[in-house]
Amino acid sequence: MTRTILILAFTVLFIACGTNTKNENKYEDNVEVRDPEPPTDENKTEIDGTAQAIAKANGIQKWNAVKEIQFTFNVDKDTTHFERSWVWKPKEKMVTLTSQQDTITYNRTKIDSTNIKADQGFINDKYWLLAPFNLVWDAESFTSEHTLKATAPISNTEMQKFTIVYKNEGGYTPGDAYDFYFQGDFIIKEWVFRKENAAEPSLITSWEDYENFEGIKIAKTHKRNEGDWKLHFTNIKVITE
Repeated sequence: MTRTILILAFTVLFIACGTNTKNENKYEDNVEVRDPEPPTDENKTEIDGTAQAIAKANGIQKWNAVKEIQFTFNVDKDTTHFERSWVWKPKEKMVTLTSQQDTITYNRTKIDSTNIKADQGFINDKYWLLAPFNLVWDAESFTSEHTLKATAPISNTEMQKFTIVYKNEGGYTPGDAYDFYFQGDFIIKEWVFRKENAAEPSLITSWEDYENFEGIKIAKTHKRNEGDWKLHFTNIKVITE
């Protein structure tokens, strides 16, 4: 499997702090590139049992039937709003971006100067949409630890915690860490992003407003633990074979 690059969730915090739909390029320039494609059958790696349980709870077993996903990625802070819409055909590796500025269609096997900024945005937004699946797709790229009893940072509720730390070699964001908080159903309720595995969080958000789309569960809303900030998805459609 191609070495995947962990998403820099902190970039979404960056946009929320002072950009709007008219400043889209400012956001695009600050998104890190990673490859979101699932591994092929020929390049499977050993998967942690907890990572597999989280992915299965969100419906990864339905992924092979997916031929197209449509969604709009939104970030709201105070009175500012940012959005862009996507159509992704994973089997064909085709992506279409529709934004305030343009509509771009490209193949992810042919990234060049005309579509790199669009692909950077796609990588970021798609990771937020399907992060539980990346615990399986990125299995070779991180180390992990499962803690049975931990205090979730927003609700202060006792939950389980699954921590992943991306390896130091390769990639745009080596060494970054995520803490996923969940209960016995293995559905993520909260998460923490820690840049370069720092002790202090870089970003904390909820995972809420889950909806089932053709067997795939998606958290449509993520809210920060402080301030008037919300990342949310609209116009979601999963088309299966």
